[in-house]
Amino acid sequence: MRLPRAFSAAAFTVFLTFATVRISVCQQTAAITTHDVAANPNVAVGPQYDTTHVYVAPKDFDRLVASILATFGGTTSKQAVITVTPTPSSTISQLILTPVGTISVFGFKTPIPYPFGVERSGYLVSDMDTAVRAARATGADVLVAPFDDLAGRDAIIQWPGGVNMQLYWHPTPPSYKPLETVPENRVYVSADRADAFIRSFLAFSHGKVVSNDEHAPGVELGRPGDTYRRVRIASNFGNLTALVTNGHLPYPYGREMTGYEVANLQVTLAKAKGAGVTKVRA
Repeated sequence: MRLPRAFSAAAFTVFLTFATVRISVCQQTAAITTHDVAANPNVAVGPQYDTTHVYVAPKDFDRLVASILATFGGTTSKQAVITVTPTPSSTISQLILTPVGTISVFGFKTPIPYPFGVERSGYLVSDMDTAVRAARATGADVLVAPFDDLAGRDAIIQWPGGVNMQLYWHPTPPSYKPLETVPENRVYVSADRADAFIRSFLAFSHGKVVSNDEHAPGVELGRPGDTYRRVRIASNFGNLTALVTNGHLPYPYGREMTGYEVANLQVTLAKAKGAGVTKVRA
């Protein structure tokens, strides 16, 4: 399974392939009422705990981890074979902690139980029961009810527009260093459901709209001469960009899920190339 992460910029985006995992990197050159936010507690812990979920074939697992570390730097947790679903399954699991974002890598040795593999990211919450109640109250569906795992508790929710995310909680909260740059969670939604998604996510995350561009340049999505709507949201969960399109997207746009901001694009690309990473779009 692929995990695309991308970072969108004003002028330049590069798509890379790490083993079978697609991301993008670059060098950066809906109305909601106060009542909507106040009615729900803020359960966010911090953007360094927002993890992108990468599903990769076991044979590619080590190569993927090595290429990401070579490109962005950082450290990893100890690799383990565990069960991360409420029904029987087995996966290799490892956490990659980079200065530009955190990545959870899964290499399933068994078939992947539904709906795991379609959630884009995991958000650490301060209290699982409170978080699930808040998600429901702000318009999310609970696809997988909270369940216990080796580290704590997990759930999978779906926002309006079909955006799936994991919520996770640890009885002993992890402690990661603050990120050098906060990654961008890239969400593609239709015009029919964009406002519902934005309203729900803002109420849940206690976030704010940083920008709402009704005529963002289409070249950002491989469609020069066209425009689209781009809404950027910031919260204590991290950054999120809603890309509102008609779905007429050239490959590989729409498949990337997260973007990483880097200090020097050319240096990062050189490191990626040296690690065997393939550039699929410039």
